[in-house]
Amino acid sequence: MTTIWAPSTDGMALALSRLRNGELVGFPTETVYGLGADASNERAVVRIFTMKGRPANHPVIVHLAPDADLERWARKVPPAARTLIEKFAPGPLTLILPKAASVPDIVTGGQNNVGLRFPSHPVAQRLLRDFDGGVAAPSANRFGHVSPTTAQHVADEFGDAELMILDGGPCPIGIESTIVDFTRGAAVLLRPGSITPQDLAEALGYAPLPGTRKSPRVSGSLDSHYAPKTQSRLVKPFELPAAIRSTILSGRSVGVLARIAAKPADFVGVWRQAGPEWALYARALYAELRLLDAAGVDLILVEEPPAAVDWQAINDRLHRATHSGKGEAGTAAGATRTRRG
Repeated sequence: MTTIWAPSTDGMALALSRLRNGELVGFPTETVYGLGADASNERAVVRIFTMKGRPANHPVIVHLAPDADLERWARKVPPAARTLIEKFAPGPLTLILPKAASVPDIVTGGQNNVGLRFPSHPVAQRLLRDFDGGVAAPSANRFGHVSPTTAQHVADEFGDAELMILDGGPCPIGIESTIVDFTRGAAVLLRPGSITPQDLAEALGYAPLPGTRKSPRVSGSLDSHYAPKTQSRLVKPFELPAAIRSTILSGRSVGVLARIAAKPADFVGVWRQAGPEWALYARALYAELRLLDAAGVDLILVEEPPAAVDWQAINDRLHRATHSGKGEAGTAAGATRTRRG
């Protein structure tokens, strides 16, 4: 049965015991909650894939304590990668590096590279230091679903599964880490996060390159990801009122995730406001999507954020969360993206 534990002495001792025995532990990071297993134990990592319903070729990130020996996990750490570690670690940064021979293939999805990160959340740091090893941990949710940012989200996701969760409170950042690849020379940005391309460029002295089809497979790179089960659309701000009216006139109930739009006086449905500033929005995003998903509405409309650099990571998550191609009739062509759960 799923249980939530405070990160007290007893809770931490139980979590460590479970990891050492090849079992899974949900734990907080500054980005989202992770579903962790001993990264050196292949059978334990297989349990992550089984519980999440995750494809076997989809790699997981190894989480390390700030003072961990990188050479235990990566056979090569370029100077530029060390520059980013000095600047941003511990923090919401994942580095893709050539893997050491001892890293199990199940961790890397069969690739010759491994994702490594040093979380800054104090509960995660304590767990990793006391464990004295790497913890493989994708987000603690069913594969492709909305990521969890509270311990209760993890419990809601896995129901009656045998899982303990360390409760570290709401995640302070709320979206997944920035992923930078160093397996082919220059830095390549594979997933945007709260560490922006400008932040990376200032540290590296050059702008990171964009990913290509030859880039390594990494977490969160599929077209459809981070998605509610409820049909969802991303709608431009000026088209939101018309999209709401169209949905209601068609006889469907609607939920709205707004950024700056004001709720109409005659609105009938579920209205959630994520906040106008990107950091506040990021912190609230997944919790709000989960609330709307649980509200029993027929359609979720998401007000599209600005196409500004600061919003790149949030726009990435929203486009994947609402992805599936053309919208249904009754919406402006090209104005929305649709995803069926």
